[in-house]
Amino acid sequence: MARLSYDSVEALIYDPVSANRTATRAALYSLGFRRTETVSSLEAMVEAIQKTPPDIVLCEAQGAAEELCRAIQDMRQGSAGYNPFIVIIVTAWEKSAALISRVVNSGADDLLLRPFSTAVLGARIETHIERRKAFVITTDYVGPDRRRDAGRGSDAEMFDPPNSLKMKAKEKLTTDAIAKKLDADLRIARDRLTMEKLRRDSFQVCVLWRLMQEQVPGAPQVSVDLAKLANLTRGIEVRSRETEYDKASEWCSQVLAATEGLQMNVDRNASMHLLGHAALSLHQIFHPEKSSAEQLGEIDATVAIIRARGQAAEALAS
Repeated sequence: MARLSYDSVEALIYDPVSANRTATRAALYSLGFRRTETVSSLEAMVEAIQKTPPDIVLCEAQGAAEELCRAIQDMRQGSAGYNPFIVIIVTAWEKSAALISRVVNSGADDLLLRPFSTAVLGARIETHIERRKAFVITTDYVGPDRRRDAGRGSDAEMFDPPNSLKMKAKEKLTTDAIAKKLDADLRIARDRLTMEKLRRDSFQVCVLWRLMQEQVPGAPQVSVDLAKLANLTRGIEVRSRETEYDKASEWCSQVLAATEGLQMNVDRNASMHLLGHAALSLHQIFHPEKSSAEQLGEIDATVAIIRARGQAAEALAS
């Protein structure tokens, strides 16, 4: 195995505690890292990633785990920087079940418990160079495949994310070669992320429409689902601008109009009819290979599973 070299790797450390930042930087220096930036706030971390994406990020969860994990998933979804596929290692002093769940759902590559030795850190970094997990894309999650983890079932296809850390540390490409390869790999991966999100999010819009058909107007879940429906649709509208599917914006506008009508209790039957027509038409744009009957069959099958799970949960709670 070729010896790894970290002298050209760009690393970013986020930790609100100065002594911890210094300790982590010293550990990276001992491993051979020579281009390391440190920041003391989550906002500064996000700004640094947007400005000049590093090859690896080590970020501390203690004190703001929820905010950190939300920022990581935002980045994985492609909304916080040019490279959503940076290697990310979350550090923490206590590895609770709640923290593990948050980190797993954030799309981070790893969770490392403090205090850690330089050798342990080096081994973890090497793992993400030699054996980094493939990524999956779903409606709510983009990140390493977790299907072997409890509760992380998925039918999503896997793909190998661009890995500039590996390009520099193992493949040892020239600066120009890395720039060209990374740019090409990112273009392909981002296009895949965009299209998969459009397909899955439009499907979820249809699922929400079907679920709301049987909901009692004014029930708490209605407001939750309408808010999610609006957020998904706005996301589709923004992402579709990066594609050739210019007609999607028209159907997004109609979905949002129907959503607003339902939120304002304006002729529920008409609003639901408009929502169903617009949602199915939007979904058809991103799944032209499927007939309307096939699409509706898949949507209803998913809705049936969701309802069965809800009924099972209610039975256990009673």
